[in-house]
Amino acid sequence: MSEEKFDAIIVGGGLAGCSAAIVLARAGKEVLMIERGDYCGAKNMTGGRLYGHSLEKIIPNFAEKAPIERIVKKEKVSLMTADGSLDIGYHSAKLSSAPECASYTVLRSKFDRWLAAQAEEAGAEIIPGIVVDKMIVEDGKVVGVEATGEEMYADVVILADGVNSLLAQQLGMKKELEPHQVAVGAKEVIRLGEDVINQRFGLNGNEGLAWLSAGDPTEGSFGGGLLYTNKDTVSVGIVATLSDIGHSDLSVPQMLDRFMSHPSIAPYLEGGTPIEYSGHLVPEEGYGMIPELVRDGVLVAGDAAGFCVNLGFTVRGMDFAIESGRLAAEAVLKAHEAGDFSKETLSVYEKLLNESFVMRDLKQFKGFPTILTERAIFEDVPDTADKICEKLFTVNGEPTESAIMYAVNLIAQRTSARNAVDMITKIVEAF
Repeated sequence: MSEEKFDAIIVGGGLAGCSAAIVLARAGKEVLMIERGDYCGAKNMTGGRLYGHSLEKIIPNFAEKAPIERIVKKEKVSLMTADGSLDIGYHSAKLSSAPECASYTVLRSKFDRWLAAQAEEAGAEIIPGIVVDKMIVEDGKVVGVEATGEEMYADVVILADGVNSLLAQQLGMKKELEPHQVAVGAKEVIRLGEDVINQRFGLNGNEGLAWLSAGDPTEGSFGGGLLYTNKDTVSVGIVATLSDIGHSDLSVPQMLDRFMSHPSIAPYLEGGTPIEYSGHLVPEEGYGMIPELVRDGVLVAGDAAGFCVNLGFTVRGMDFAIESGRLAAEAVLKAHEAGDFSKETLSVYEKLLNESFVMRDLKQFKGFPTILTERAIFEDVPDTADKICEKLFTVNGEPTESAIMYAVNLIAQRTSARNAVDMITKIVEAF
């Protein structure tokens, strides 16, 4: 590696990093992207859901070329007990009526590798397999990075190095993560075959299903289960908030095994072949964990910036990462126009974020992490729903009270007036 100075160095070859690299390289800038994995996507937790609207702005109609798995046309949310499940489903072509409103299941190891190739085609240089050890700071300004003893310089450094972002912590832009701010995810990819998946999940062609569940998957711990259909595999996983793992005697891998054995899940997986197992930390607190985003010569994007929100019925993160990477690149281009890479000039990044769906949505749902630390959501609600449904759908000739009165009495027994008011207040505050 020569001592060439780059227009921008990007640390991290995930969705945020690749998006920034594409935009900058297309604008003719000298871009170096450093990825610690053997290739971009090598260390990404494979299998998930990508809302396509943000990437459409960078690569229109990307799904025609990218290695997507399926187009999500079926939604399913479940409240589970040990032997029951209340399922809410929605199936509509409206979910993919236009590219900007479509979402896709993807395997990140393949998808990120493809996206990195688009950055290389645009002119970015990518160095995989090395770890950035520290930032180079001169007179309070970030001017480059040091990796494996070698110094590399740039006008601007974009940190897209994941949820931990040790580099942002080195700079004092980000505090060490607290257990309540992150969740531990464990996921298994199971090969079933395309025809089997279509038959079992009631899908046609390239239709896909996104299925989230709460309650029994984590034994009442804060978190939930997930299942996404890929082309010929399914991704099945558990996400559990780190601060609450001790609520259950089970480890996260044990929770995953238990979830896969649940009577509502196991029949879909029968006969499948496990081909991959992965684990990952996931940003959990949303708006409340956003760090300092800009300093002289440096920007923070993607998971490193805490851009993620879990609403229970959907999880957002990939589209935030792509948009924040694009906007970070736009801010760098404006700084190059001005010939000034100070915090004052680069702060246009914060302005662009505040005008985008990223901050709008994070602010809109900033109260949801508080709601999702309510034990009732993961214990009482699924159990109450199960008992009410059992009452509604059991006909055995025995005299029974009104199902409505049964539900009212059951809820009254389990929820004090004060707790009900507190819960309603928190839901209102979340919006």
